[in-house]
Amino acid sequence: MTQPLPILVTGAGGFVGRSIVASLLEQGREVVAMDVMADGIPAGAHVLAGDLASADLRREALGDGVSAVIHLATVPGGAAEANPVASRAINVDAMYDLLLEASAFGNYPRFVYASSIAVFGDPLPAFVDDQSPLSPKMIYGAHKAMMEHAVAMFTNRGGIEGVTVRLPGILARPKGPSGLKSAFMSNLFHALKAGEEFTCPVSAQATIWAESLACVTGNFLHALELDTTLLPPTYAVTLPALRVTMGDLAQEIARQCGVSADLVRYEPDAALEAAFGAQPPLSTPAATKAGFADDGGLDRLVASALQTLG
Repeated sequence: MTQPLPILVTGAGGFVGRSIVASLLEQGREVVAMDVMADGIPAGAHVLAGDLASADLRREALGDGVSAVIHLATVPGGAAEANPVASRAINVDAMYDLLLEASAFGNYPRFVYASSIAVFGDPLPAFVDDQSPLSPKMIYGAHKAMMEHAVAMFTNRGGIEGVTVRLPGILARPKGPSGLKSAFMSNLFHALKAGEEFTCPVSAQATIWAESLACVTGNFLHALELDTTLLPPTYAVTLPALRVTMGDLAQEIARQCGVSADLVRYEPDAALEAAFGAQPPLSTPAATKAGFADDGGLDRLVASALQTLG
């Protein structure tokens, strides 16, 4: 019996990457896990430490072919804006080469691409749905949008079977410096779980789109198996997410942690709220049709996020 080809996960050492690798290993799948920093990648994966821009590393990662690629590796938003050359090198050039190289084996591998809501622009439009145009202003969103088109092009040419998913906020990330300006969303969980006071840099009325880590991991695993004829012609969907206010989120975390929501003090920063606390109503029928899901309720999202913290 022929052994199934491995699954390549780039960015495997990150918050989402580690969770996906662990879930794939639990399913008995063979995983090649690539990241600049290999620390924390679950045992059992074939780990490759190095830069996605290295042709030699990509060649080693693809080996004799893979059944699928889950592409998470990226230069994130703030870093991309500060260093557009690095963003192009990783987020565009290296990814394009990976698409080309994965296509060369002729086995039509599934290629799941982690895109971003940044493709819709900054600020976001007043309402986001499946007809919202891609109109990025920032380097990160522009590069993500460019590569959404590349995934569709390689799929239309018969090289890969592409699925692009645009990610909302993912809760709750580990405590400590992450370099993400949106880290306050996760830091709220850590503070209330510890019964500590927390100064929230956006207002109680600030709105976010969110999924728990378990939910987003499940959506990536679903992307590996779904019937791609259910996707729109772009092969891209915005993942379903719960739209919640920071005040409601704080109240629910406090309730589940058995502490007072009065531990949270709101001192809004106008720029931060505009960037991360003004996410509009969201409608994602294409993603729902394809079988993607949100957490099903704020109570479930919070319970799942708290469980992630251990």
